[in-house]
Amino acid sequence: MIPIGFLEFGIKDFVEVLIITTVLFYLYRWIRGTFAIQAAVGLVFIIVVNAAVSALGLTTINFILRGILDVGVLAVFIIFQPEIRKLLYSLGQNTNLDRFFVQSHSETIIDEVIDAVRNMSHSKTGALIVFARSSSLQDLVDVGVNLDARVNSELLQTIFNRHTPLHDGAVVIRNNRIVAASCYLPISQNQNISSVFGTRHRAAVGITETNNVFVVVVSEETGRISIARNGSLTSGLTIQKLRSEMQQALGDQDIDDEEVAFSSPQSELNIS
Repeated sequence: MIPIGFLEFGIKDFVEVLIITTVLFYLYRWIRGTFAIQAAVGLVFIIVVNAAVSALGLTTINFILRGILDVGVLAVFIIFQPEIRKLLYSLGQNTNLDRFFVQSHSETIIDEVIDAVRNMSHSKTGALIVFARSSSLQDLVDVGVNLDARVNSELLQTIFNRHTPLHDGAVVIRNNRIVAASCYLPISQNQNISSVFGTRHRAAVGITETNNVFVVVVSEETGRISIARNGSLTSGLTIQKLRSEMQQALGDQDIDDEEVAFSSPQSELNIS
């Protein structure tokens, strides 16, 4: 034990302080850039004011503030609901995407998606393609349009054609099949996302904040190709880089170095 004034500080105390500090640090990283950080500041302010009021003996104000703090636990769950859900999703899911697909099927799926993305990028056709785990996103699939179709370049391009009723939403690919189209994804509230990105990109980030999925985005305005995963967005990918990222995410490491590249330079926006 190490005496510090009238306190004794030992190994157990050091471990406890280290654990608490680590937890607070990661909690801050988790809610940084979201509404929750402002809400947390507000809660701390109420606690400080309540302590000051109690010390001054202002009983009526103290009674009101104590009433507010009595429901503080419930308020925390309500205010921080998106962040708590994100944490629970992350704890309950395996972060390794390598088992999304059977090895023998992944290359065919990648080829079809790459071909569709290349053409849609050239024609500036907006697209949002989500690669989901076998048991995830069922709530989104249920409210979309069920398809259960083979992953096919022509079908993807038809779905996202701006003149078709299914284009305004996301396609979900699961178990090597296009399971649904016109699926509406949650929009990310992360304030660090640049204003140059619209709803489609914010939806891509939003779904990856709370689910272990891999998302490919094609911009309708510029034709730029982006990917989203783990709450981060990487924009301006070439076809060659997109293939590499998909092969890595879907468990196939064989990269075709001869793939013709195009598009603007890549930029990564780490907004997790």
